[in-house]
Amino acid sequence: MRGSPALSAFRITKLLSLCEEAQLPVSDIYAEYVHFADLTAPLSSDETIKLERLLQYGPSLAGHQPEGRLLLITPRPGTISPWSSKATDIAHNCGLVQVERLERGIAYYIQSDTLSQAQWFTLSGLLHDRMMESVFTDFNQAEALFSHHQPAPLG
Repeated sequence: MRGSPALSAFRITKLLSLCEEAQLPVSDIYAEYVHFADLTAPLSSDETIKLERLLQYGPSLAGHQPEGRLLLITPRPGTISPWSSKATDIAHNCGLVQVERLERGIAYYIQSDTLSQAQWFTLSGLLHDRMMESVFTDFNQAEALFSHHQPAPLG
């Protein structure tokens, strides 16, 4: 589910100046929160509306359609962010028991025509913390946030 804009105009300007310093030809950046839900069962239409209302916070841009190449920053798969723990608790307290876990990422939409693969890598380094976050280029890749694995035996 799409959320509110994630960056103020000041932060976008600062990011654009960092891109300029790194000689990355980026013309514009837009970022918004994106929410992901791991469900144990489908939500009814009323429950979907309730979840959407819970995830509406901060300023909104009605009908805004982002443009540019997507860089999706999420917590690293296999970790549970503090935001996730609190948001999941709130969803459960609101009666959304099918919600196994909620997680939040930031979808950055980068407008640039001439970035090389190495420059995209440099740009992603400006946008995320490699120790705590992962970068995806497609929303479907975010399914990794909810993958469950058995621990490997000690070898």
